[in-house]
Amino acid sequence: MASINSYLTFNGNCREAMTFYRDCLGGELTLETIGESLEADRIPCIMKRSIMHAVLAKDELVIMGTDMVEERGLIKGNSISMMLNCNSEEEAIAYYNKLSAGGRASHPLQETFWGALFGDLTDRFGNNWLINYDKNR
Repeated sequence: MASINSYLTFNGNCREAMTFYRDCLGGELTLETIGESLEADRIPCIMKRSIMHAVLAKDELVIMGTDMVEERGLIKGNSISMMLNCNSEEEAIAYYNKLSAGGRASHPLQETFWGALFGDLTDRFGNNWLINYDKNR
C-alpha cells in the first residue's frame, strides 16, 4: 500500500527545525548537506551547509525536510497540517506542550464530542500540527 510522508521546506533553518522535532518527538535524525552531495562542486560555498535532505524517523512516524527553496522563495500557508495521532493522553499532552513552545497554541487540547483529546498549534517554524488521541481505539 502507498504511504504519504510530510516533506517540509525551510528557508535555511531546516537543521534547527528538524532537531527541534527530534527533541520533541524522539527518533533518529539524518541530515545531508548540499556540500555532502554529488552536486557540491556546482553549488556556491554559501549554500554548502544548507540541508539538501533530512529524515526524522521513529517507528511509523516519518518527517522529511530540506532547505532547497524554489527561486520564488518560501511561501507559508495554512492549507496543510501534520496530524499526530498519539497512543495515550499523556503522550498527546507532552507533544502538544513541546511542539507549541515558542509557537502559537491555537486550540488547546480538549475533549471532543467524537471521543478524542484534540488540539492544534502552529510551531515556531510556522508549521501547523493537529494533535489527536482517540480514546475509543
